[in-house]
Amino acid sequence: MAVKLELYRVFKEVAETGNISVAAKNLYISQSAVSQSVKQLENALQARLFARSPRGVTLTGEGQMLYQYVRSALGLIATGEDKLSQAQQLLLGTLVIGASDTVTSFFLTSYLDEFHRQHPGIRLKIVSGRSAKVLSLLKSGAVDIAFASSPSDSALECWPCFATHTAFVAGSSYPCDFGHRYTRQEIAAFPLILLERKASSRVFLEQEFLKSGVSLTPEIELSSRQLLVSLAKIGLGVAGVTLEFVQDALESGDIRLLKTDFEIPKRSVDMCTLRDVAPTAAASAFMEMVRRGHV
Repeated sequence: MAVKLELYRVFKEVAETGNISVAAKNLYISQSAVSQSVKQLENALQARLFARSPRGVTLTGEGQMLYQYVRSALGLIATGEDKLSQAQQLLLGTLVIGASDTVTSFFLTSYLDEFHRQHPGIRLKIVSGRSAKVLSLLKSGAVDIAFASSPSDSALECWPCFATHTAFVAGSSYPCDFGHRYTRQEIAAFPLILLERKASSRVFLEQEFLKSGVSLTPEIELSSRQLLVSLAKIGLGVAGVTLEFVQDALESGDIRLLKTDFEIPKRSVDMCTLRDVAPTAAASAFMEMVRRGHV
């Protein structure tokens, strides 16, 4: 049987004050409204909740039993409202972000550091995964924000964060001509080291080569971007990499770029949320920080 929450609020106040007029004063309503609310609740529950006397009212046995639950329930509601208010003020809560390890390391770390400094009460949780995984988690509600490579989905609201470019690299002593401009066919003829097939960058690279009728058949397929560099460095082949993520290895001389007579279109890593779902206060604050680009 459904009973309005306000009736229980009145019931609790009367039970705690033991006086109709005092309860009315505390609730800022009339005595008749309090009496009517108590009567309405007793009728709805088909139970006598108070014993009346000239000195006021006292709980009956049934009323005392109900009061224990009402007090607990209303207390939990008040706590929930307080927690919600604190979350809206960024005093507490949880922000869950989905991103690959590479994107977290290359792009997000400084933002995470600054956000934590500004809002220490917000618990940050990072779920690692490639674009397809984190976008799936976003759609299921498991993450608040996802960072993915060039997503194309009308259900998403996306904000480009940084561009990425595909490049081919090899160890500095690899037997190739670093001054030569390689064609697609020549690149495909090398022992190739590529990310595994489920990686969006691998799919994109293969599609671009197929547009020119060239198929890519790697000798080594990996799940780790760092391993691409490591195996290229020791001379196991030519690796297809994201240029922005291998700058340190290039600068150290561990690997070198192969020149090409073609260009692979650039892509972008985007910050994504669900278009029709309002972000939490914490998610909104983090996204605004990223959009401003201030860390």
